[in-house]
Amino acid sequence: MDFSNNKPIYKQIIDYCYGKIMAGEWLPDARIPSIKELSVTMVVNSRTVLKAYDDMQALGVIYQRRGMGYYVAPESRDIILTERRAEFFEETLPEIMKEMDLLGLTWDDLIARSH
Repeated sequence: MDFSNNKPIYKQIIDYCYGKIMAGEWLPDARIPSIKELSVTMVVNSRTVLKAYDDMQALGVIYQRRGMGYYVAPESRDIILTERRAEFFEETLPEIMKEMDLLGLTWDDLIARSH
């Protein structure tokens, strides 16, 4: 995986995992790759994957079965949607609005281009 410099690697790993869940590749109550498996696949330190898994577990997106690994939580899709929507309104939309202001674009300009 190619990582960008504008976001911490562990957050990019979370994005990758969220993508797998939202695409239906990782199903509710299904086991996901172990920390070691994912760190080897992504060529990153296992502590980085552990940080991503810890964050996802704290949000309730995944859960751990002692000695068995990590699993996708049944309510993971709803949690991810809530997280992604909050991120959009807190981070993405302000950046879009700032860029629109710099370019002198209005919402009407966007609507006209979308049709």
